[in-house]
Formats: sequence, C-alpha cells, structure tokens
Amino acid sequence: MINELVQKIKSYNKDADTDIFIKAYELAKNAHEGQKRESGEDYIVHPLEVAEILIELQLDMPTITASILHDVIEDTNYSYEDICNMFTPEIAELVDGVTKIGKIEFSSKEERQAESLRKMIIAMAKDIRVILIKLADRLHNMRTLKYMPVNKQKEKAQETLDIYAPIAHRLGISRIKWELEDLALRYLAEETYYDLVHKVSSKRKEREEYIEQVIDSLKQRLQKAEIESDIYGRPKHFYSIYRKMYQQNKTFDQIYDLIAVRVIVNSVRDCYAVLGVAHTMWKPLPGRFKDYIAMPKPNMYQSLHTTVIGPNGDPFEIQIRTWDMHRTAEFGIAAHWKYKESVATSKEDSFEDKLVWLRQILEWQRELQDSSEFMETLKLDLFSDEVFVFTPKGDVMQFPKGATPLDFAYRVHSDIGNKCIGAKVNGKIVPLNYELNNGEIIHVLTSNNSSGPSRDWLKLVKSSHAKNKIRQYFKKEKREDNIIKGKDALEKELRRQGLQNTTIIKQHYLEYAAQKTNYNSVDDLCAAIGFGGIKANHIIQKIKNKFKDELNLEQPAEPTVIEQKQTKPQKVYNDLDKAVKVCGFDNMAVRFSKCCNPVPGDNIVGYITRGRGVSIHRADCVNIRHTDDIGRLIDVEWVKHTNANFKAQINIKARDVKGLLTKVTNTLSEEDINIDTLYCKGDTQGYAYVDISVEVKTVKELSKLIKRLSKIPEILSIYRI
Repeated sequence: MINELVQKIKSYNKDADTDIFIKAYELAKNAHEGQKRESGEDYIVHPLEVAEILIELQLDMPTITASILHDVIEDTNYSYEDICNMFTPEIAELVDGVTKIGKIEFSSKEERQAESLRKMIIAMAKDIRVILIKLADRLHNMRTLKYMPVNKQKEKAQETLDIYAPIAHRLGISRIKWELEDLALRYLAEETYYDLVHKVSSKRKEREEYIEQVIDSLKQRLQKAEIESDIYGRPKHFYSIYRKMYQQNKTFDQIYDLIAVRVIVNSVRDCYAVLGVAHTMWKPLPGRFKDYIAMPKPNMYQSLHTTVIGPNGDPFEIQIRTWDMHRTAEFGIAAHWKYKESVATSKEDSFEDKLVWLRQILEWQRELQDSSEFMETLKLDLFSDEVFVFTPKGDVMQFPKGATPLDFAYRVHSDIGNKCIGAKVNGKIVPLNYELNNGEIIHVLTSNNSSGPSRDWLKLVKSSHAKNKIRQYFKKEKREDNIIKGKDALEKELRRQGLQNTTIIKQHYLEYAAQKTNYNSVDDLCAAIGFGGIKANHIIQKIKNKFKDELNLEQPAEPTVIEQKQTKPQKVYNDLDKAVKVCGFDNMAVRFSKCCNPVPGDNIVGYITRGRGVSIHRADCVNIRHTDDIGRLIDVEWVKHTNANFKAQINIKARDVKGLLTKVTNTLSEEDINIDTLYCKGDTQGYAYVDISVEVKTVKELSKLIKRLSKIPEILSIYRI
C-alpha cells in the first residue's frame, strides 16, 4: 500500500520528498504496534487510508505526512516535541491541531465536543490543512462505522451530519461532503436509506438512456457552435434526495433532478454560450436559473445552473462550469492550497479572502464561553443556506437564509447596525424582523438619536457576524450595567436552585469560575453573564462541582429566615384571553390568530385590528412578515403563570402501513395530549399523510411530543404547521 501511495503522490508532484512520508509511516507503524481497530485490522491501516484520501485531493507533503502521524501524540508515548525533533515544527503543529483534548475534565459530553472544536478552529485559523486531515480522518471512520456498537454508530453519524459534513461544504470539498452525508444517512435512517437505494437503482437504466439522448443532442449542437466541452451525467446523492423529499414534502417520483447534465468548458465566455445553446434547444423552467459565476457561493463554488424541459417533457438540470471551477467544486479549499507556497502576493491575498468565514468563526468563538451556546451558534452558521441581496449601489451581499435587515446593517458597518431604526426593501419600509429574499435591494434607515441595539435583536439576527457585533456592544458600552445584571442573574439563579447567596458567591469561588471560563477577573465574568456571553447556571454548576464538600459543610442545618418567608402565590390563568398581555395597556382584548396558532414559548407580536382588539400572531407568521400596515404592530408578551390549553397543528408523512395511526394515538395518549382533530389520507405511492390538531400548554411540550412521534419507525417527516 505504501508503494501505491508513493506512486500516486509522484503522479501529481514529481518533486515530492516521499522519503519523509515513508519515515512517518515507519514511526507510526512502530508506535501503533499491537493496537487494533474495531474491525480487527492493525491500527496502522487507518492512518494509511486517511493519507490516501488526502492524496486524492492532491495535497502537499507536510499534510500527507502529518496525516500518517495524526493519532501518534494522542494514542502513543510520542510527544509534540518528539515530532518536532524527528520531522519539522510545521508537521508537528498539524498533528497537534488534529489531536483531541483528552486530559481536561469537562462537565458534559457537549462541552467536551465544543472544546475539541474550539481547539480545531483555532488550529484551522493558523493552518487550514488541520481540518483537511480531520475531515479525511472522519471519512475513513465513517467508512468503517459498521464495526462499532449501534449507539456509537448513531452518535458518530449525527455528529458527522451536524458538524463535519457542513464544514466540508463550507470549505467547498463536495467530494468528501457527499460521502459523509450518505454514510451518516445510512446509520441514522437505515430503512429510508436502503429504500432510496432500491428506488434509485430500479429505474437507473431508463434514466441513463434518457440522459445519454440529451447529451448526444447537446454535443452535436456545441460542436456546430465550435465550443469545446466535456459532457456527462451526474447522479444525485442519496442524502440530497432525502433532504429534498423531507424539506419540500415530496415523494420520490416528484424528484425530477435525480441525474443532472454537467458541461465543462474552457472559459467563462463559453459557459454563457453553452447556456444560450441549451435554452434554444429546450425551454427553461421559470425561476430555476442560478448564476453562481457572477455571484459565487461563500465556499467558492461557481457554476451556471438551469433546469429545462427535455425532449420527453421531463425536466432535468444542466450545470455549466470551467475546468478551474470544476476543480474548486470538487476539492474546494484544497484546490487552492498550492497558492500558499508558489504564487505571488495577489494570489496569496485571494486565497486568504476565501477564508473569511473561518476568520469570523474564530472571532465570535472567543466571545462565547458557554459550550452549549457555542455549539448552537456553530451549527446554525454551518447549516445556513445563502440569500443574495443588493446594496443601493448594486453590490452583492450574501447572508444566511432567514437573515433580517439588521444582519445587512451590521455587515455594512457596526455603527450602522447600532444606529439602525428600520429599513427599506425595494423602496418599501419593512420591520426589523423581515426576512430578506434573493434579489432584493436593501436600504438601512439610521438615526443619531438611536438608543442603540436591543437585547431582543440577538433573537432577530441570523448571521454570527451580527450576533457578535451586538454582543460586543453590550460588552463594551454597557460594562458597568452588565456587571450589575450579571450579579443579579447569579443571585436569581441561586434562589431558583434553593441555595444561599452569601454561601456560594464567595470571592475565591468566583475567581475559580472566572479562571476556568477564561475571564481575567470576577468583574469580567459578571459582565459576560450580564450581556449573555455565558449562563449563570453554568457558573454555579462549576462552583458546585469543585467545592461540593466545602459547600455541604457550610449548608445550614435549619432553614434560614429567607427560606421560611411565605411568598404570595401567583395567580394562575386558565383563560386564553388572559394568557397574553399587551405591553403598556391593561385589560386589552386579545384573540389568537388561526393562521399560525401561537403557543407559549413562541416569539409573538400583536396586530391592532379594527374593533376586535389585538390579534396575536407568531413573529414569523407570513401574514405579519408581509403586512404593509406596520403601524398596527404592537409589543405583547406571554403571562408566565398560565394553565390554558393552546391548539397546534402537526403534519406527518409516513409509510402507509397497518397500525400506523394506533402508534400515533398511543404516543399522544402516553404524553397526555388531547387530540382536537385528526385527518389521514394515503396516496398511490404507499405514503400516508396525517394532519393532527392537538392541545398543548407550551412550545416545550409540543417539541417533546414531536420528538416522541419522530421515533416511530414508519414516520418519514414531521413538522409543525
């Protein structure tokens, strides 16, 4: 295998120093001597397979050498210094960047995962090759996942789908991304995966004959136009089919782009020429043309996409790109790594520009000390689809799907964001929670008299960049207020947990917590709690874990006067019309809109109706987002102590099998959920569609129900309407 890998390296890099690669292999083989993988193979097979994946990406010798050694520091007696002395500091840094954190105590599994990712991101910022090794490592582990216990299979598959596949996508490495997603789907939804495999293969011959007919016709026309091209069919990956079926609520037969035609040409000019030829041969489908050449994706992807109606009346997709664009689409950032070593400064700057996303992650990850918040923000940033909008001058800006005018304002400049009071979209005034759509022209309205951002803005913005700028404002501009708020938050959390304020908030306890969460002082820690950078319960838990024995000794034997004090019982409301209060008004009549069915826990907004009081909508309700009468919107909030029942609607798509409704209704019964209405229908494809209206008290209760229902094997998708 070593000889084969050396030959592959020489095939794309004749001057490569393969001796250092062989030296690394010999060290790793001896270091891992006696270690076995779950499959029973010698451990050294794994580093070799990881190296082969990177060789296929045509990476440089330090990266490939480090990949052979990537588990040596973690799993053997060799240290970072040993690797430095035996090889180079560059290789040692790469190996250390991939090494997991194994000797630090964490309070939760999520915290361990978050801290490992933090280290990896910091290492990535220094050298992007770290994540390329990590992705190759994860890919081979997924290829051999069948040897792991079932619970580990699902755990690793979910982590791959949540973190590693999106990172591969962000870095533009589609070759690795697709395989990671397909392998993850195989272990997370095995029955669905093999059902797709069967359906795709059953009509493959028919589809391939159709695409061959299309390719032959297009080749002849391009030859007449004297355009050199390479044309072939590209099959759609299983996870991509699954995701489209799930998100768009479609059956397999409704997915028409199972195979696309890819055309590769020599120049950008030829790309648009091919597009013109294709549109004269077949009618384009309206709204299905995307120009990623003029507006590349953040992961550097460039191509023209168009969907046309084929010769048999069946639509199919055509992708048109140059050879350089194709290499970038397949290898992503790896295709550009050679620029770091061999080209001029302008190319170097171009390469660094492609890592803007990574720099942004590095910036905001320093602001988020709380592990769960870090993981949540990272996943949000990784998973976001893109929206392209224009500035008034015609410049293009990209944002995550669901972005608002506030995201746009903060991208222009942090001062513009802080002074933002509204926005115009295509000349019309919109609210700050308006979701931007492709092609819109955004104009930000500002005022020097603005009081600055609101904490509620953190819930409105979608980009990590905007969240970071808002947090920085509260961190720097409101430091003294934040320190007070932070101390208040600690005291409230202590009371909630039934602990004594004077006992647990001692200076040396807080100093320990500040040190453990990387803050320079107790004031910095309290300020971070105040502006939302870290949660009070997280700090108290760290103190309780460290000083458990000491705190037990200090706990009083008898209840204190504070604990004995009787508090006035809160009034519990059972009426729907008393579950919400209108800010600034007493006894205002309210009613709940049936278009979105808000439930306690939803973000809500009020709409002043003519003669019928205030109508309560979810903040993301389409009727609110598209209203032209913004002056009628009013702030409302949930009453905390309500015991009323609220209606919510759930849509289920499942395989139409005997006993499905019994399982659904039994689950509702076990969760003590009352059914208001239930409607079920089947189709000719073997699917059943179930619409249920249920009565719940909170969004949390509804989410728990949906999670329980999603575990029924026959259910393919479930979502709240």
